[in-house]
Amino acid sequence: MTVLYEDNHIIIVNKAPGEIVQGDKTGDKPLSEMVKEYLKEKYNKPGNVFCGVTHRLDRPTSGVVVFAKTSKALSRLNDMFRNGEVDKTYWAIVRNRPPKEEDQLTHYLIKDEKTNKSTAYTNEKPHTKKAVLHYRLIAASQNYYLLEIDLETGRHHQIRVQLAKIGCPIKGDLKYGAARSNPDGSISLHARTISFIHPVSKEKIQVTAPVPNDNLWKSVEIDL
Repeated sequence: MTVLYEDNHIIIVNKAPGEIVQGDKTGDKPLSEMVKEYLKEKYNKPGNVFCGVTHRLDRPTSGVVVFAKTSKALSRLNDMFRNGEVDKTYWAIVRNRPPKEEDQLTHYLIKDEKTNKSTAYTNEKPHTKKAVLHYRLIAASQNYYLLEIDLETGRHHQIRVQLAKIGCPIKGDLKYGAARSNPDGSISLHARTISFIHPVSKEKIQVTAPVPNDNLWKSVEIDL
């Protein structure tokens, strides 16, 4: 965990692949607890420290995550995420070249709770949710392509399933059709940038998370 930004109301960190944002049945220490420990130590606070979860990233992904340090910031940020007032940009590495250099993808997703997997349909079906994203090809190496993705909706595994639907599963994402897993169990999806109006000060906040420290990300970033 690396702290990217902090003030009195919010703290923004760069999540490493494999870390969980919030506690789950694995019992592994979540990022929210790590942030609490960091705040407790930094400010020498006795007793409990407040750390509110405003949004999540899938465990195998990396990148920018926002936590609230006050209940006021938490309730306002929750509303902002719900109302689509937070802009998030992702980077994804894929093996196959996408059909177009740039495109908007619209699918209808349904989540299977048992398998924790979503399926994308081209046409609306009962119980599906509309999913919209925009991607553009921003770099390529000999074997891989780097896509920049802007989300219009926030659905379960949305980027993973929509890219797989157009024949471009994310590198390492076995669940959605990648040929091989990444050695560390990650998938090559990174929450690159987040921007929003600060819930208390009303200033514009924009934070960019450095890519994971591995050779593939570094080689693609050099190509930029």
